[in-house]
Amino acid sequence: MELEQAKARVAALRQVIERNNRLYYEQDAPELEDYEYDALTRELKALEAEFPQLVTPDSPTQKVGGAPSGRFAKVTHQVKMESLQDAFSFDELREFDRRVRGEGLEPLYVVEVKIDGLSVSLEYENGRFVRGSTRGDGVVGEDVTANLATIADIPKQLENAPEYLEVRGEVYMPHAAFEKLVEEQELSDKQPFKNPRNAAAGSLRQKDSSITASRGLSIFVFNIQQMRGGPAITSHRQSLDYVKSLGFPVSPRYNSFTDIEDAIGEIEAIGRSRGELSFDMDGAVIKVDDFSQRERLGSTNKFPRWAIAFKYPPEEKPTTLLHVDVTVGRTGVLTPTAVFEPVQLAGTTVSRAILHNQDFIDQLGVCIGDTILVRKAGDIIPEVVAVTAHAQEGAAPFRLPDTCPSCGAKAVHLEGEAALRCINPECPAQTLRNLIHFASRAAMDIDGLGKAVAAQLVEKGYVRCAADLYDLSAEQLLTLDKFKQKSADNLLRAIEASKENNLDKLLFGLGIRNIGDKAAALLAEHFGSMEAVQAADAEAISAIDGFGGVMAQSVVEFFAREGTADLVDRLRRAGVNMTWHGEEKTDKLAGKTVVVTGTLETMSRAEAEALIVKNGGKASGSVSKKTAYVVAGEAAGSKLTKAQQLGVPVLTEQEFLQMLQG
Repeated sequence: MELEQAKARVAALRQVIERNNRLYYEQDAPELEDYEYDALTRELKALEAEFPQLVTPDSPTQKVGGAPSGRFAKVTHQVKMESLQDAFSFDELREFDRRVRGEGLEPLYVVEVKIDGLSVSLEYENGRFVRGSTRGDGVVGEDVTANLATIADIPKQLENAPEYLEVRGEVYMPHAAFEKLVEEQELSDKQPFKNPRNAAAGSLRQKDSSITASRGLSIFVFNIQQMRGGPAITSHRQSLDYVKSLGFPVSPRYNSFTDIEDAIGEIEAIGRSRGELSFDMDGAVIKVDDFSQRERLGSTNKFPRWAIAFKYPPEEKPTTLLHVDVTVGRTGVLTPTAVFEPVQLAGTTVSRAILHNQDFIDQLGVCIGDTILVRKAGDIIPEVVAVTAHAQEGAAPFRLPDTCPSCGAKAVHLEGEAALRCINPECPAQTLRNLIHFASRAAMDIDGLGKAVAAQLVEKGYVRCAADLYDLSAEQLLTLDKFKQKSADNLLRAIEASKENNLDKLLFGLGIRNIGDKAAALLAEHFGSMEAVQAADAEAISAIDGFGGVMAQSVVEFFAREGTADLVDRLRRAGVNMTWHGEEKTDKLAGKTVVVTGTLETMSRAEAEALIVKNGGKASGSVSKKTAYVVAGEAAGSKLTKAQQLGVPVLTEQEFLQMLQG
């Protein structure tokens, strides 16, 4: 390749990689699969090696991770959080071994599982967890102490601890928690996370720590960054055993080898066990065990020379497409699912994969009977990658139906959407999903009305819309499978209790597109009653702080839709509350900005911030000279430090509550 061609290709590669870096590190929503990203990065490295004059300090090959987002206070790491050099073949591992031995060393290698999550630092003083931060770019990360404090696997107090300890770990989301979260997001018409790694990162970087707490995150600790006052530790395996004795969860599998071929055999064994794990892994790591040997080997400006990460290629298998199932979601979206001859992927049998929409089908040229290539995105979600052979040359790609497969109504494309949608409000498929959403905890919180019960109610014709719930009788419920008198009485009591819910719960339960629970609360508080919300135009709704034009239009369109007025009227006649019962506000904190940091004893941070707003103050996430008070709980980190530096008054939780009572 000539220099000018190389220059153009390098520029193009950097643009794609940098874009994906921003999406990956800052928005937790990458467009590329890991293997695709790795292939582009390797091509860029090869071109820069061939044309060293094209290497620049800002090239993605010269940087670690991503820049801190600005949503959290910055933390400068005293010990750089390096990334690892990747290998994609066993020959590259053998070359790594030759480089290590070329320094005159006889290494002992530790091989461990590489967890696919978000790298964090945890700091402890005299055994107490005082600060947690993300890796960021390796030098500067984000303070996420309060969020990390909600993870049950992270010890808050260590027994027999050193004076100071900083460990590095990987926060991850177990498969069961990820599948539960995706199901909740789909029911709420939210874009689900693509894989557990993105879900873990997005959950950890929430401004509201109560959201993080609800996501079921875990952690594996894999390194001691620095320590004062602890035992003398001279090797990596010894450090893993030590942090394990302190109560930290560590990699479930780490073994030692003197021969690189034995280490490669262990990596092959780990690869075969991927499907048995309850969490995502994206490779295995080989590390020189002895710390003095690590010191001798040193690091480049990006990678340590004493470790290397082997990345497993995504397992892809060909199969035959048998047919395409089209289902209808809660908001009426028609979703095509490929049904194919079963194949084994990542330890499980797979026979179905989402095809997204007609544009995706057309792009791949998917036809019934074709040979398709299937893989698991993030080793979790099956997806169709490509068509490798057509069953019939020149055949037209599969077409989604023009009518809803559930109710027969005409399916339409709404402006600006790729999805095909059924807009019949009485569509049975939507009825079931709407009912499940209406009864969910974040909405009307009807205990006992889960998926199985909802499905029976719809199937028997007892419930066609949410208002029908309030007409149910014990006699009807007793006809449901496994229902006895006690079950029927409990469900009827839960339905009756839901009538007292605040207006925001009802608005969210109605399932208005683009309106989540927070937006529903803003609507309810701003307008005060269901009648006022129904009468509001897009301009009035857009005036709410935090609302955009799309959200406002969604509200207007929902209440203008045929059937909505009748539904609301029936709910009103059933006795469902239609007004906002906001707590009476005081002016005790009028004009004052208050920051809550750390873990409080009697309430969550969200509850404390609600108290601030209730008493006329402003709850902020960052400390400045304009901050009136900082309320500090356990494991308060950099915000507490900054408050002390600026002379901002710091209150304990008890002092804060006494101030409000006084």
